[in-house]
Amino acid sequence: MRSRLTLLVAGLLFAGSDSALANDAPARVVSLDYCADQFVLKLLPRSRILAVSPDADTHFSYMRETATGIRQVRPLAEDVLSIGPDLVVTSYGGGPNAATFFERAGVPVLQVPIANDIEGIRRTIMEVASGLGDPEKGRKIVQEMNARLAAITQPDDRRTVLYLTPTGVTSGPGTLIDEMILAAGHRNFEQRDGWHSIPLERLAYTSPDIAAGAFFDENANHAGFWSAMRHPLARRQMQDLPTVMLQGAWTSCGGWFLLDAIEALAAVGNEVR
Repeated sequence: MRSRLTLLVAGLLFAGSDSALANDAPARVVSLDYCADQFVLKLLPRSRILAVSPDADTHFSYMRETATGIRQVRPLAEDVLSIGPDLVVTSYGGGPNAATFFERAGVPVLQVPIANDIEGIRRTIMEVASGLGDPEKGRKIVQEMNARLAAITQPDDRRTVLYLTPTGVTSGPGTLIDEMILAAGHRNFEQRDGWHSIPLERLAYTSPDIAAGAFFDENANHAGFWSAMRHPLARRQMQDLPTVMLQGAWTSCGGWFLLDAIEALAAVGNEVR
């Protein structure tokens, strides 16, 4: 923990000094999971990235094209330490004890916070950018996010959106998905807090205005035998309603790329008004 704090404080000091960035910022960075990969690939030049996770170039990784050709390493302590990083970045990779282990081995760890709302995404971007020694780049990403959000119309007659996944799960208030729907100028059809099964009973007598399908582009996330998504009422939403298909890479981690999903939802809303 002390190493992480020291790293973050040092990152803030880099803001006004290009020479400090060049001389003192971590230069052999390893990211342990695909959420951490997104921030490392966005915020660092390739010359400072020692390795990324094996998922960095998969279809659910937003920065997959940038990851092409960069060394990959499994999130195993012996594999990571053998290549000599000067900073490890993780969201969940390596398990709950990864930070303690690497710090005991003398390698600082930068933890990528999990964002549950858009303000949380802004904080995460700035915290990670500072930890990597380039808070100015983080500020630019946040400014671009803010500009894109400001450009989205917030109508008085908000349409309702039902978020659907192959596993039959939807999302209500208190989640990043709910924030996404609201930011796009809509209302969430699901009003129960948190994550729940698709509300089949409610769909029997009422429907949302828009369906938002997420992760249907991923072969691994097919509808299981017991998934509520197999029910005709659930399937009918995507067959009969205006539907936007959200790429898994837009919503699988809380980052600036959520704006792609927000803009796609907003565009569908404009078409049905």
